[in-house]
Amino acid sequence: MTKRVMLIEDEPNIIEAIGFILSREGLTVDTHSDGTTANDKLRANRPDVLILDVMLPGKSGYDILRELRDDAATADLPVLMLTARGQSRDRETAERAGVSAFMTKPFSNAEMLDQVRRLLASAPRV
Repeated sequence: MTKRVMLIEDEPNIIEAIGFILSREGLTVDTHSDGTTANDKLRANRPDVLILDVMLPGKSGYDILRELRDDAATADLPVLMLTARGQSRDRETAERAGVSAFMTKPFSNAEMLDQVRRLLASAPRV
């Protein structure tokens, strides 16, 4: 069965780049770009891994992550958080919210693939 990755990101170039990298790896990639409706989209299309941007229109990635962790249905979903701001404060906020992995932009293709592979390997079997 093909593994599914959901990418919640509002920057078209990043969506295109990550989508290409992961699709080439044989993964199914769903995308969404609005923080306000992100959790509805996630619940409707339960992915194996979520890649989540910090800064989104409508709701921050931190808020989305906290909501996921508070819901038993998504509490164990592996989440890779992306941010253009790589300050230690941002990483600490993500860790407190329950992030699985954290990556700053720009990132290398190899780094992205390594993180997603690692998270897929640790993902709970549904």
